[in-house]
Amino acid sequence: MSAPPTGSLPPFARLELRDLFHIAERQDEIAWQPFRDGVDIHRLYGDGVSGPTAALIRFRKDGHVPQHEHAGYEHILVLAGSQRDQNGVTRAGTLIVNPPGTRHDVVSEAGCIVLALYEKPVRFAQEP
Repeated sequence: MSAPPTGSLPPFARLELRDLFHIAERQDEIAWQPFRDGVDIHRLYGDGVSGPTAALIRFRKDGHVPQHEHAGYEHILVLAGSQRDQNGVTRAGTLIVNPPGTRHDVVSEAGCIVLALYEKPVRFAQEP
């Protein structure tokens, strides 16, 4: 198989994440950035403002992401802990797909880490 032409390379470099379900044991090795009240983010690609984004999101105890609407599909894989929204509690090992046009806010009473894949940026009801 030949390599793709230079002009058709993907916009993001190849990324490999290993042993994700044990990420809580290694969370201090990750360069987290503040995101929302009690919530940190580590972007894997994208900027969260335009185009697709993938990120690890860490909710500290009682961390909260306020109401937001999904402009595109959002995929959330809970890697450690649990989180809650209007649909109930989601525990580690669960994948959620929120379709475009859905809204929710998310809280984690005990803390959690999720892998979030956004087709398009989310729109927050109120910016921080």
